[in-house]
Amino acid sequence: MENKHSITHVILTGGVGSRLWPLSRKSQPKQYLDIFDGKSLFEMTVDRNRNIADKVMVVGNIDNCHLSRKVLEKTNTEYIDIIESTPRNTAAAIAFAAFAADPDDILIITPSDHIIDDMEAYESAIEEAVEKASKGYIVTFGIMPTKPETGYGYIERKGDDVISFREKPNQVSARDFINKGNFLWNSGMFCFKAGILLEELKAFHPEVYEKSKLVWENNTNGNLDLALSMDIPSISIDYAVMERSKKIKVVSSKFGWSDLGSFESVYDYLISIGHPVDENGNMVIGTNNYTAFIGVKDTIFVYTDTANLILKKEFSQDVKSVYNALARDNSNLLN
Repeated sequence: MENKHSITHVILTGGVGSRLWPLSRKSQPKQYLDIFDGKSLFEMTVDRNRNIADKVMVVGNIDNCHLSRKVLEKTNTEYIDIIESTPRNTAAAIAFAAFAADPDDILIITPSDHIIDDMEAYESAIEEAVEKASKGYIVTFGIMPTKPETGYGYIERKGDDVISFREKPNQVSARDFINKGNFLWNSGMFCFKAGILLEELKAFHPEVYEKSKLVWENNTNGNLDLALSMDIPSISIDYAVMERSKKIKVVSSKFGWSDLGSFESVYDYLISIGHPVDENGNMVIGTNNYTAFIGVKDTIFVYTDTANLILKKEFSQDVKSVYNALARDNSNLLN
């Protein structure tokens, strides 16, 4: 791929994946679990962008940076390590990456826990995004929806112009979006020149800009100070910049994509790679022990050493409430 700009792949690895508890824990978040084709989602993310970028940057946190390091050392990948002492949402995480880069560097921001199919479509989307970014646009990646999914945010667009960003819809709105035909899933991937993103952040959310800058200027080998970090408002990049800036473009992409944010999406993915289910659609994750399901269907049994979860697939979004209840009790089952 010819380009005049240096391209940096920025991997955001801050999340814990609370809706995938008990598989996903603070000590082993979902992006590091080896349950997907024997490779972790994090490793797949690194591999996928290897040919696209000149540099790799990882924005992680104090609890998971050693897990990222293990993967990157295994593949001899040099990278810039930014270690948050506490997660402050995506606006701050992306600001740190931009401060760590040259203003003219083009950054491709990706989460570390997504599944992507069809590398040709993916690479052509990246190429189109890099071209727009080099002209000074902030590019967001929208995925052509395959169903009225309520677990994703949406981008309403006209051509490559963004009309609006929409929060996760209910079932009725989601169907409406699909019928209108100009709505895309918001993938949470972005591409822009570091300097342009910082200018827009400064214009639209000066507090996040100034406080992130202060934290970055006081970093020690990429480690960020806890007390200073706590002062940064915890808000998403969508809210801080994307919903306000006039420099946003969207690249509409056809590659297969899932954020594997729930057991339902994990179930669908595992079925697509041949993971066994019984004749009533019941699935076991996490153990090879013989498991029989009687009188239930579309039920997922998740086994771990210290906790098990049994759920009907369509209630996948409710796992968060179990996680939150355990969090209120300070349970060590989250660790």
